[in-house]
Amino acid sequence: MARRPGIFPTFFISGFECSTFLWKDKRRRNLVAETQHDCRAMEDYHILRELGIAVAREGIPWPLVDKDRHYDFSMIDPYLEAMDKAQILPIWDLCHYGYPEDTDPFSDDFTSRFADYCRAAAEYVVPRTRGPHCFTPINEITFFSFCGGEWGWVAPYLNSREDRFAFRLALCKAAIAGVKAIREVDPDARMIHIDPLVQVVAPRDRPDLIEAARHETCVDTFLAWDILFGKEYPELGGTPEVLDIVGANNYSFGQMEYREHGPHAALPPDDDRIVPLCDLLGTVWERYRRPMIIGETSGMGKGRDAWLKDVMEESLAAVDRGMDLQGVCLFPAVDMPDWHTGEWLHNGICDMQDTDGVLRPVADRDYVNELRRWQKELNRVTKLDADPFSDPVDLQDVVEAAHRLQHRPDANWC
Repeated sequence: MARRPGIFPTFFISGFECSTFLWKDKRRRNLVAETQHDCRAMEDYHILRELGIAVAREGIPWPLVDKDRHYDFSMIDPYLEAMDKAQILPIWDLCHYGYPEDTDPFSDDFTSRFADYCRAAAEYVVPRTRGPHCFTPINEITFFSFCGGEWGWVAPYLNSREDRFAFRLALCKAAIAGVKAIREVDPDARMIHIDPLVQVVAPRDRPDLIEAARHETCVDTFLAWDILFGKEYPELGGTPEVLDIVGANNYSFGQMEYREHGPHAALPPDDDRIVPLCDLLGTVWERYRRPMIIGETSGMGKGRDAWLKDVMEESLAAVDRGMDLQGVCLFPAVDMPDWHTGEWLHNGICDMQDTDGVLRPVADRDYVNELRRWQKELNRVTKLDADPFSDPVDLQDVVEAAHRLQHRPDANWC
């Protein structure tokens, strides 16, 4: 029996890229189809089982299942079957940058329609999966608001900071309504609200941008979580129970130098302005005091194993400080293409081997070996047992490893 039961059956989590946005060219993208996860679900979930990972972020594509509030969820049946056979717990992403073309995100109808869809999705998946039932109503509200509200990459294709703010507010309003609709179906459902963990600094020769960079780091980064928590715009109905679990994504490009127009520039690994991940997590912890996961993290190419080492050392330093870190999500499980170029990013646990148009996952051995090393260090399983749901992860093992290893926050990226 677990001495300190966690929320999930395993500490390590993974997931599959599932964006369904309308792209710059006004065409609907479906990353599940582009990575062929839709026709390879059984194999993909077997990979996670062999890796000792019993939790995966998986998408329900709102714009594809919702036809004017008439729902057809049959397209996720292969995922449900694969999860059941592999005994994997899903975290359902209900809006991964995509929404139906016939709704306006700035309308009241958008909020009510999203709530209706969330309720219907919960009614479909809750009876078909073991609990705890976990949902991410709207993925990366802050990043989505940049993509669609300021940079014009995805619908609604807006191009100002004012539009970005308004779009973020609309997404928060819908997410809160979605949480409440899901809990009408399962009052015990857990909500994981994912957003990037970022740190923005001014260019060295632009002291006039210091305040703008500070505002983005200390205010903008947290506004969506603040609204869901009820700190800001409490009239929208946010509460600590709505925020529930904070999912903080950590990538190297999350530490940036401020740019007045367009996306900011990623700091190079040796930049002395980089802040340790542990300290960034500490800011989240002090602000909300809610359970946390690293919602996504991965290195690129040959650096994936070194990235995981760095993330785990920082994560254990955070646990040693008393933060309630429930898991680390290695995302994605299988490789994904760059949205802009279509080139494979080589950021998954598995790369993709193309044989006459059929994609097959091939594990990055160095990455997997580093995962195995940490599973053993934390006294975690390296392959799922007969019933991974029989006990939740024992976080006391993680705490004891953190105390034993005594990792200290370090701004050096391997």
